[in-house]
Amino acid sequence: MKLKFILFAILGMIATAQAQNSGSVSGKIVEKSNNAPISYATVSLKENGKVVSGINTDDNGDFTFKNLALKSYTIEVQYIGFRKYIGSVILSDNRKTATVNVSLEEEATQLKGVNIIAERSTIEQKIDRKVVNVGKDLTTAGASASDIMNNIPSVNVDQDGKLSLRGNDNVRVLIDGRPSNIDPAQLLKQIPSTSIKKIELITNPSAKYNPEGMSGIINIILHKNANTGFNGSYSGGITFGETAKYNQSLDLNYKTGKVNFFGNAGNNFGTYFNDGHIKRLDQDVAQKLDISNDNDNYLYKVGMDYLINDHNTLSFYTNQNKAKGTGLVNTDINYNNGDPDIKNIYQKSRYEGPNETGTYNLAYKHIFKKEGHTLDFEGNFSNTRETQDAGFDTKTTQPNNTASSILYSDYINDKRKLGTVNVDYVNPLNDKTTLEAGAEARITRTDNIYNTSNPAVAPADQASIYVYDTDIYSAYVTFGQKYKKFSYQLGARFESYKVTADLNHGYKKFDDDYITLYPSAYLTYNLNEKNVLQLSYSRRVDRPSLEQTKPIREFSTPLVTSYGNQELRPQFTNSVEVNYTKTLEKGSITAGVFVRAINDQISRTLSPDPNDASGYKQILGFANFDHNSAYGFDISANYKITKWWDIQPSVDFSSINQQGVVFQYDTSTKLSSPLERSVTTSAFNARMNSNFKPTKRLSFLLFGFYRGGVEEIQQHRNEMYKMDIGSRYTLLDNKMNISVRFNDVFNTMKFSFDGVYPYPQTGQFSWESQTVYLGLTYNFGGAKIKKLQRKERDDNTNKGGGGMF
Repeated sequence: MKLKFILFAILGMIATAQAQNSGSVSGKIVEKSNNAPISYATVSLKENGKVVSGINTDDNGDFTFKNLALKSYTIEVQYIGFRKYIGSVILSDNRKTATVNVSLEEEATQLKGVNIIAERSTIEQKIDRKVVNVGKDLTTAGASASDIMNNIPSVNVDQDGKLSLRGNDNVRVLIDGRPSNIDPAQLLKQIPSTSIKKIELITNPSAKYNPEGMSGIINIILHKNANTGFNGSYSGGITFGETAKYNQSLDLNYKTGKVNFFGNAGNNFGTYFNDGHIKRLDQDVAQKLDISNDNDNYLYKVGMDYLINDHNTLSFYTNQNKAKGTGLVNTDINYNNGDPDIKNIYQKSRYEGPNETGTYNLAYKHIFKKEGHTLDFEGNFSNTRETQDAGFDTKTTQPNNTASSILYSDYINDKRKLGTVNVDYVNPLNDKTTLEAGAEARITRTDNIYNTSNPAVAPADQASIYVYDTDIYSAYVTFGQKYKKFSYQLGARFESYKVTADLNHGYKKFDDDYITLYPSAYLTYNLNEKNVLQLSYSRRVDRPSLEQTKPIREFSTPLVTSYGNQELRPQFTNSVEVNYTKTLEKGSITAGVFVRAINDQISRTLSPDPNDASGYKQILGFANFDHNSAYGFDISANYKITKWWDIQPSVDFSSINQQGVVFQYDTSTKLSSPLERSVTTSAFNARMNSNFKPTKRLSFLLFGFYRGGVEEIQQHRNEMYKMDIGSRYTLLDNKMNISVRFNDVFNTMKFSFDGVYPYPQTGQFSWESQTVYLGLTYNFGGAKIKKLQRKERDDNTNKGGGGMF
């Protein structure tokens, strides 16, 4: 017994001696330009050139090394897009603790009083998202956000401006963490590319996010102006294609005392041209389409932040979007198959209508005395009104050259109201543990009115009113802890969802009401200061949208009419991901692998029109397919080869097993029979962005893109590829930038397909991919001040006041 006591006493003395003869180093890493904390920066301690210990900063930019020998160390701090910091630390008997606070400077030249965009774009992997820091190389890509999205790894934009992430178009688009009533394809064309600071790819969102979007969330973060006094920026550009298109935006900010006023306006206008052809192979029927859209879009925003005191902030803004346009679609169909009734159909279609969206936002933030301890309240109301007047002039020519014409018009009026109220609470229980909780109510009310004078439509169906309302109530909680090399976060979101759909006051009704649990889990392991491994899981949902459910025509041509499906079921997805990040001396590499299990997948269908005896017309609709699975990977890198040359290569691959029912048309009987079909749809994309900077003011870029062919359940999409070149020149002490970019140099971007069902056909569509963009940006303003921090709802991150949305 005495021997045990002596041993314990000796061990206690050794431990006490070690504690007395060890030290610690702690500190905080922030951005030099605005004192914003930098999370996940790599901090290393070295002795004689060898790494003794390494750690990543937490969400507040803090780090701590404990139980260090009392020696002299070299401390290095690295973060993608910032210059490396190297310093020294001495621990001794007289100084056992040391504090090292570092302000990292961006690789771009820092300028007082204005927002400076980094020279090159960088990619970083955070705990739940991949962040693309948009540099001047990407803003040179074009006038709008839509123009630069194809340059982002794992993101694709089709000829209509629709986004997809990792090969799937079920993606949720947020602007500064908030959803919008505006269609994402339209919205991205209205945001100036120079307004974008970061693009976040959240492919496996945690429970604190709304669960919509199978492939995840694309969150576009815009620059925030937080300068004192009167300041702002102007950007403008011209895109030369078949005709010139123009864009411009003005961002103004005025800070005085405790109040920050901000406002901006943006406008883009021009005519865009598309053309295409479709040929049916079992019969000699050819269809040509010429499409033009003359669009004029305006965005306005005005708001204020009021800093009540250091712990309380009140913010308000209103955002107004107005768009008007005229779309012309000319369809020419030639029947060379010996049809006794039809030789040619020529249709002129004209679509006109204004769209208006007004958004009003009020937010309050309380900061407790403990760092990181916050409480947020926010209310948001958005009101959208869309009107479309469409006119159709259809001329049918018979084999004997006699002709007949049909004139009719369509009228569609959409009204959508979206209201949200939410509360978010964050409590760092200690330096290793964080608790987050929140609740949200989201109410949507939609009315759709449709009238047509089309004589082919039964009189009872020529007028309709469709109501689609949703009530969503949710609450979430997440709990996370961090250790030296290991961290985890567990979360759950409970959601009550109710939908009511009504066509013509009870003629067709659909109701659904259910409560669902959406769990999530994240595990992160730091192998060392340069290698990070992550494992994550989440459950998500894709609910049928208004466009997918309304049994009213979405668009119509002589051979194709699009309708929604009122009885679509929600699509649920369980997703598992593994991500790896390696920090290099001159860059970084990120890689990820994902697997998804999908139930009731919502997909497009193409089937013969049952009301058409000729067998030529088709119905484009939506349906739930059976259980599917998907998997894929993506790899991206940043590497600075020399001081004047850096590259950003990336590749991504996705594969999904699709099962569903297609229709096969029999030309002899003119009947269609259903056929169950299963295919593996695989998509491969590759990008290479290369930047050259021969002088401090002049730079060049070269961008290449390749998208492989895709086998789908009803058709095969052929490969696409292009190459862009550009240049940028900086002047007036970095306040002004002039850029030029030649997109699709060899004019190779075409969308073409080979279809099999319901009958064999081939087609190709082209748009103004080959363009030249000339842009200018100018920044002006006073000195920097501390930003008014407020929580952005959907991405749960702190932002400053101001910005486009």
